[in-house]
Amino acid sequence: MSKNITVVGGDLPEQEINRYVEHIAGRYPNRALKSLRIEVDGEYVNLTYEFEPVPFERIRRITGYLVGTMDRWNDAKRAEERDRVKHGVA
Repeated sequence: MSKNITVVGGDLPEQEINRYVEHIAGRYPNRALKSLRIEVDGEYVNLTYEFEPVPFERIRRITGYLVGTMDRWNDAKRAEERDRVKHGVA
């Protein structure tokens, strides 16, 4: 997990910083933390964090099936996909 951690407004022990990282990981177990900004405000802290981008794979619905890739399709199914009317996104 690559992460950039910044502490502003005071000093925090490494153990406390690690607890904040663990807290975020517990709330979002399937996301990778990219950066964390910890703002110390007296006895309180404000956490601002960003996650690594999630890879996106295009999914198509052809005759009722959801598929990601067409590498295992036969010639008839490939022809069906090729002949479909494609609608653009505005």
